[in-house]
Amino acid sequence: MRGRAIGNFAMGGAMAFGLAVGGLTVGAVAGATTQAQAQQTIRVGWTIPAEESKYWMMRRPAEFPDIGKAYKIEWVQFQGTAPMTQALAAGALDCATQGVLSLAQGAASGNLKAYIVAQHVYEKPGGFSVYWAVKDDSPIKTIADLKGKTMAINVLGSGIYGPMALLLKQNGVDPEKDIKLVELGFSLSEDAVRSGRVDAAPMNQPFAARSEAKGGMRKLFSLSEQQKNIVHILDACRADFVDKNPDLVKAYVRDLTLGMKKALANREETLKVVNEIMKAPIPVLETYLLKDNDFGRDPGAAPNFPAIQQMLDTYAATGMIPKKLDVSQFKKDGIVAPLQ
Repeated sequence: MRGRAIGNFAMGGAMAFGLAVGGLTVGAVAGATTQAQAQQTIRVGWTIPAEESKYWMMRRPAEFPDIGKAYKIEWVQFQGTAPMTQALAAGALDCATQGVLSLAQGAASGNLKAYIVAQHVYEKPGGFSVYWAVKDDSPIKTIADLKGKTMAINVLGSGIYGPMALLLKQNGVDPEKDIKLVELGFSLSEDAVRSGRVDAAPMNQPFAARSEAKGGMRKLFSLSEQQKNIVHILDACRADFVDKNPDLVKAYVRDLTLGMKKALANREETLKVVNEIMKAPIPVLETYLLKDNDFGRDPGAAPNFPAIQQMLDTYAATGMIPKKLDVSQFKKDGIVAPLQ
């Protein structure tokens, strides 16, 4: 999801590594690493939540024999994927977490050529799907009832807008004219609905689990109703960097693969790792992380290219990107997870 506005619950306690920049300018990031260093160091953008393979690489580097020996990582924290797209396009990052929409917009503008090298989370069948919630006693019973109402979204123009807009249109609601859409971070969604400031708001983990435990709210619709297997975040590297440093990037992708395996194999340790990164209490993480009510994670961090193509088609159909894109332009044989 582009620009994941997670809010104070997570971002307020996030730990930064290397250049933890938040609002640091692209020029400042670029100037921090010399050309000589770039040959053996990968500048990697990251954010929260749902990047467990990276969190393992950051917090448990001893588990990865190549890190610090075969190559180094300069971690750069951002508050969303869209700024990382800009940093990639400017050459200030080599690899970064991306949403499908932000990556597509960068590519469609002609400013960014990149390869998808791994995938972090997706919406697995029967698992968690981002959904819009209303109060239990709300008169809004169906999507059609949203006409004339106020809806929230995490970031205006974010990746979840496309599927949401299509669902509204399919139910006779024009997302441009029939609703008022306001920007609201995921951490604020629950309170905004309960207080009546908005009629419906999107719920993401861990905030959905927290809200569901309290009760008094119900799911109106979820993104899985528009598309199954939505890919929320992936990892991408600049094409020019990959082409010049294939072995270096392969080492990085091998560690992303290994990090995903470690995260899934040792849930107890993963809870500790995520707690160290997000500062979210382990009892809260325990209610959903790596359980059936969480996002799905491919065991080898393999990108689901057919699902990504479907998302690109959705974004083109809703005008979120100016032209159709073929997912093949984001593929580089031999440099994509899983790598051993």
